[in-house]
Amino acid sequence: MTIQPDKHVYDLEVVRRFRNLLEVSGLLDQLTKVAPRHATETELTRVHPQEYVEEVRALSELPMGGEGKSNVFAPVPRGAFEIASLAAGGAIAAVEAVVNGEVDNAYALLRPAGHHAEPDRSMGFCIFSNAAIAARHLLDECGVNRVALIDWDVHHGNGTQASLYDDPRALTISVHQDRLFPPDDGFVDQIGVGAAEGTNLNIPLPAGCTSAAYNEVYDRVVIPALETFRPEIIIVPSGFDAGHMDPMGRMLMHSQGYRELTRKLMKAADDLCGGRMVFLHEGGYARWTVPFYGLAVLEELSGIDTGVVDPYQGYASTVGLGILPHQVAAIDAAAVNLKSVPALS
Repeated sequence: MTIQPDKHVYDLEVVRRFRNLLEVSGLLDQLTKVAPRHATETELTRVHPQEYVEEVRALSELPMGGEGKSNVFAPVPRGAFEIASLAAGGAIAAVEAVVNGEVDNAYALLRPAGHHAEPDRSMGFCIFSNAAIAARHLLDECGVNRVALIDWDVHHGNGTQASLYDDPRALTISVHQDRLFPPDDGFVDQIGVGAAEGTNLNIPLPAGCTSAAYNEVYDRVVIPALETFRPEIIIVPSGFDAGHMDPMGRMLMHSQGYRELTRKLMKAADDLCGGRMVFLHEGGYARWTVPFYGLAVLEELSGIDTGVVDPYQGYASTVGLGILPHQVAAIDAAAVNLKSVPALS
């Protein structure tokens, strides 16, 4: 007995449709293009051990059909090293363009994603930890002293956390659905270690959170943490799988919600670090809605209104629902850790 095959949820059509919407909306032609490049071995090994980088390269060179599996939900097929190192290098190129003043801000539409990849293993469709690699490049090579990473993907940014957990120069914040993936990580008591204690904040939210709940999280936890830490640049691992139609999450975000969060982050970036902010694309698996979420973010970043209307916004409306008591309790629990965030001395 067989069942009709379907596409894998990690479908290239999602990012292709995202880019296509930018093109047909007319926005793409008004943006400054930043050319990606491959990350060097030195850049990769600032986060990943040499042995792991060599493992990925070896698996990538196996004949088609003989691909290996480094770890959880992250096979390494033939040619994966080349494209994964290009994604990591694209993240580096984006942050360099911003800190060098070539662009005001940037959105890097990357594949494969990176925020689940831990230093010594691939995980969750991620091979190299793009955001952590970009952050370390800024800190070690670009004269930047403090970086903040604000992850709004519906899944916990465990790889970014693991890569920077002991680095006091990086503030890592993950806003995610509680115990979704990985189910054994992303808890409020994980706040960093040693000199980096207080520089890791997890905000695990119950399923069913609307844009009202997400706005509350940013107002009460994310923005105050940024104001205390005072980064010189903000990196946003940008997954759109908290959207209301996403098959890999159970949240109720929509394009207007992502637009509102982008505005909040842009204001914080303007106030704290001269507007320097880079979005690095992560998850998001609904082929229909992700392009409109991405367009909303890029319209805010660029200040250009394309006039395109999200046809799914009406279906996603949660006006009047507000924030439920158990959601407030989750935000309260995360807000307690604000007192541990180290202030700029």
